[in-house]
Parts: sequence; C-alpha cells; structure tokens
Amino acid sequence: QVQLVESGGGLVQPGGSLRLSCAASGRTFAINTMGWYRQAPGKQRELVASISNTGFTNYVDSVKGRFTISGDNAKNTVTLQMNSLKPEDTAVYYCHRRQRLLNADVDYWGQGTQVTVSS
Repeated sequence: QVQLVESGGGLVQPGGSLRLSCAASGRTFAINTMGWYRQAPGKQRELVASISNTGFTNYVDSVKGRFTISGDNAKNTVTLQMNSLKPEDTAVYYCHRRQRLLNADVDYWGQGTQVTVSS
C-alpha cells in the first residue's frame, strides 16, 4: 500500500502563486508517475500535470506556461508550482501516483487540498 500526503493549497488572489507538495510513502516502486488532478464543483476530475520517474512531464493546456511540476525520485515527492492563478483554477487538487505491480498499473490518491482563487 502507498500513502500520499499533500501540503499547500489555500486562498490566493488572482495573479498570485501557490505551491502544492505531495510525499509518497509505503510500498513505493521506482517505475512510476506522479501528478496532480483537480476537481471543481459540478465538473469531472481532470489531470493538471504529471511527471514520470524518467522526468517526462505532461500538462493540461489550460495551465501550460503557468504551472510547473517537479519530482524527486529519491524522496518520492512531487511539487506543483502554480503561478498567475486564475479563478477558474479553483478546485480541490488531488495528488496521484501510478506504479506498476506485476503486470497491472495501480493508482493511489491523496486526500485532496482546496485551492481557491478569488479576490
């Protein structure tokens, strides 16, 4: 089993910045992808950004140029630096980890942290 502990989030004005961090512990494997999803009220959960253990990154178009994801394989951590925040970035943000066990991918989720962008 893998546990994901998130930190960061909160209330920020439009144009401001926030930093989300997530640490994985437990039965972690080297081959993995970590990232952040978000879910706004009445909307489906969507991938915001992800990073593989090889450093490959992926972003949803709406955050490109504003958000940066980084990871530390040795510490099993992932960080999402969010700049130029907009009201439409308001959502609950969930840390996610996917790793391969035998021949299947297994997904793990954090408890979620609220990000509110409002003046």
